[in-house]
Amino acid sequence: DVLPEQMTDRAIEFVARRFRLLGEPQRLRLLRELMNGEQSVNDLAERCGTGQANVSKHLGLMRMEGLVDFRREGTKKVYRIDDPVIPVLCRLVCGALEERYMSRLKRLQSGTYPDAALESSR
Repeated sequence: DVLPEQMTDRAIEFVARRFRLLGEPQRLRLLRELMNGEQSVNDLAERCGTGQANVSKHLGLMRMEGLVDFRREGTKKVYRIDDPVIPVLCRLVCGALEERYMSRLKRLQSGTYPDAALESSR
């Protein structure tokens, strides 16, 4: 395993490209849906509230980077997450955010959050 402090500049560029790819909300919506199992472009478009062309574009970009792949089922493509790190990363980030915001909420409710005094004086 390569530790972050041992990464080459080229590896860092690859990681940055991966994070940029994940930085698009629509792609995260698609991945969220795919975490529930394989789905067709039509199903993903419907569930994400966007058009098929938009879904296909994002899936194509994610496929080029190895995040997703598809199989043919008749005339349609059924997509799945192909990189096992993606669900782990999503759960890690979502869990950390939930923990952080729950901690802030508790501090706000108890009056110990730095901005709580400001908020209560308004």
